[in-house]
Amino acid sequence: MLAAVCHGARDLRVEEFDPGELAPDEVLVSIAYGGICGSDLHYYHRGGVGDFSIREPMVLGHEISGTVAAVGSSVTALELGMKAALDPSKPCLSCRYCRAGRSNLCLDMKFLGSAGRFPHVQGGFARRIVLRQDQVIPVPQDTDLLALSVAEPLSVGLHAVTRAGDLRGKRVIVTGSGPIGLLTALSAIHAGAAFVVATDIEDAALRVAKKEIGVDAVVNVASDPDGLAAFSDDDSHFDVALEASGSPAALASLFPVMRRGGRIVQLGMMPPGEVAIPINPVQTREIELVGAFRAHDEFRLAAQLITSGKIDVSPILSGTHALEDAVEAFALAGDRSRVVKLHLAIAGEAA
Repeated sequence: MLAAVCHGARDLRVEEFDPGELAPDEVLVSIAYGGICGSDLHYYHRGGVGDFSIREPMVLGHEISGTVAAVGSSVTALELGMKAALDPSKPCLSCRYCRAGRSNLCLDMKFLGSAGRFPHVQGGFARRIVLRQDQVIPVPQDTDLLALSVAEPLSVGLHAVTRAGDLRGKRVIVTGSGPIGLLTALSAIHAGAAFVVATDIEDAALRVAKKEIGVDAVVNVASDPDGLAAFSDDDSHFDVALEASGSPAALASLFPVMRRGGRIVQLGMMPPGEVAIPINPVQTREIELVGAFRAHDEFRLAAQLITSGKIDVSPILSGTHALEDAVEAFALAGDRSRVVKLHLAIAGEAA
């Protein structure tokens, strides 16, 4: 069956892929939709993400939804035809981090579409793939599978909010208004933030943040590089910053606008190499800098929030392309002036 396979930089091929045999505790799922993520684009354009480079052909994709196509002999909670949210994380469940309830920090994580280990973990942009049964979360049969495929990136935003602490009544800034940044802003609003500011370098992204996500203010830090100065004239502006861009400049811009004792959550993946931190304000203003990586229980929460309608992810949906047109889709997906997030319709209908 077909899959979108990356062989290296600018070398994406739609070709045959064997999902493998089912173990007793595994499930064969038919993939409906897959969202093209920033990491997928890095693999496509650069042949790697951060310190991880493609060393063998790898199926891309980890933002997926689908239906149960077959179950292993020991699987009892899932039935054929069930719609499901598909968690790309496969933690070992036995290391000290898994046992402590922090499985996103698992010492032996197998994450779909990742070259972080070798052999690589094959991804979800395939007609069918095999997952462990705990990665398959059944949802109501009337669920929109396109919206459901956003559960994974939404879970990243929800986890960042978890790391931020109680946001009720807080003033929050989100740097970066790509898909993750927009979903993080949605998560902050859902968590009760009183005032949310979004930044980016693209007006198109900021229009979505303001008009569709519902943030209170936006700043284009490219066309208005001093735009954040309005938030640095006293000590009462931001309680929490959620850095979703992965830009060292964006991170540096946050320290002058944080209140004393404020918290910065770094969830955007930074480029390889050293990133300068202004340590004096961290110390003298007791600013907390914490990391947020992927998600834990927030994946199930994301699926629940989408299926219940409590969070509407439609503002980030920019259209779908058939799996066979994956190369064209990847070429378009990087144009932030035209799209927020594109999806591959793998078993669904392209539009």
